[in-house]
Amino acid sequence: MRILLCNCNSPPSLSPTPPQKPPPSFLPAAAVWTKKTLITALSGALSLSLLVSSSSPALSSDSPPFQPPRPPQLSTPLPDRCNEEEEEELQNKFVLKPEFVTNEEIVQEAWQIVNDSFLDTGRHRWSPQSWEQKKEDILGTSIQTRSKAHELIKRMLASLGDPYTRFLSPAEFSKMARYDITGIGINIREVPDDTGSVKLKVQGLILDGPAHTAGVRQGDEVLAVNGEDVVGKSAFEVSSLLQGPNETFVTIKIRHGNCGPTESLEIQRQLVARSPVFYRLEQVSNSPSSVGYMRLKEFNALARKDLVIAMKRLQDMGASYFILDLRDNLGGLVQAGIEIAKLFLNKGETIIYTVGRDPQYQKNVVADTAPLVTLPVVVLVNNRTASASEIVASALHDNCRAVLVGERTFGKGLIQSVFELRDGSGVVITVGQYVTPNHLDINGNGIEPDFRNFPGWSDVSQHLLKCNLHQQG
Repeated sequence: MRILLCNCNSPPSLSPTPPQKPPPSFLPAAAVWTKKTLITALSGALSLSLLVSSSSPALSSDSPPFQPPRPPQLSTPLPDRCNEEEEEELQNKFVLKPEFVTNEEIVQEAWQIVNDSFLDTGRHRWSPQSWEQKKEDILGTSIQTRSKAHELIKRMLASLGDPYTRFLSPAEFSKMARYDITGIGINIREVPDDTGSVKLKVQGLILDGPAHTAGVRQGDEVLAVNGEDVVGKSAFEVSSLLQGPNETFVTIKIRHGNCGPTESLEIQRQLVARSPVFYRLEQVSNSPSSVGYMRLKEFNALARKDLVIAMKRLQDMGASYFILDLRDNLGGLVQAGIEIAKLFLNKGETIIYTVGRDPQYQKNVVADTAPLVTLPVVVLVNNRTASASEIVASALHDNCRAVLVGERTFGKGLIQSVFELRDGSGVVITVGQYVTPNHLDINGNGIEPDFRNFPGWSDVSQHLLKCNLHQQG
């Protein structure tokens, strides 16, 4: 089952960096500011991403055209079409404990996920025919141990030639909990039904997580959160309603399956993520102006909420400009990146263009609300600014909301999803790709900054003014 969308895959040649101390104060003198905050040449980039980057000049897929199969229980049939036996069978499928799932079933489950969702972004190693043959070859052998099954999955994924598609052991998959945006271990997706209305379905859930333990199952429909009806709300809005302090309780009303009974469940939140936001107000040297500095270390489940708090506080404290530091930010939840970009953009402005075999990735993602702030923004980037960070940087840059300062970014533009297998392991699969609002394919190219060294604030304002005039012209 799909558990989340994020930037949770590492470019093949990189390793994580150790935790870093908060950056030093940098605004008292321009020369010191530049020396301390910009000249940091670190090699490579790691991206924790289920929306990552892929090379594609026109955002077109190299895979053969196909009609994506409709996974079970994603569309809600009319009541008279409900099949209770199929409903019960599907629900039972997702409550099997690892020890009751055969090794062959685990391998076949991973094979099916690739068959339904994988997007070949240029290596041309995947085709329906070759992948069908792969299944026959693998499942034609005896798989006597779970470790053998996992090894076969690894080899199967490696044959795709995609450095971002990989297997996750149960221990590795459990670490993905920090990307759980709800705090109760579920992933919600908007699913249209046969009448054209949209339902909010549980598309994935963490095995033995808070929601699963309380009785939520794959395919359940979310109807209300703490008594508030969710009709008309987006999946992200409902996920936000589910959030709250660690170990507090939230009550959700669900409908089991397509046409089962409704039930209200009280679920205790279990937050794994830590705040990725560090912020402070700095006085500009020889000026009455103040600058709100915000460092975002990764795009986890708390990123948007904590960045909103930081922006509001800094603005209340008198900030005239914002600095958003994305250096060494290797990615995280792509949806969090999209929602953070919306905080700065006007309604209707494009964030990214995406494409994939699944229709949910074939869209123009735009801001749907007014910006939270309109102050000028400087975004700090380097060669370890990757994936979701590049989505935010390019969205603000291409819409003339920010100037980029520092080094060329890493260059990662593939979309990935993480899927949990029924034994608690998982697979990370490339499912799509994106280009920037200016139709730049950043995969392998990165984004070139506007300035290598930090400019004067008058230069920032002038640069943004010229950008806006150019777009209007």
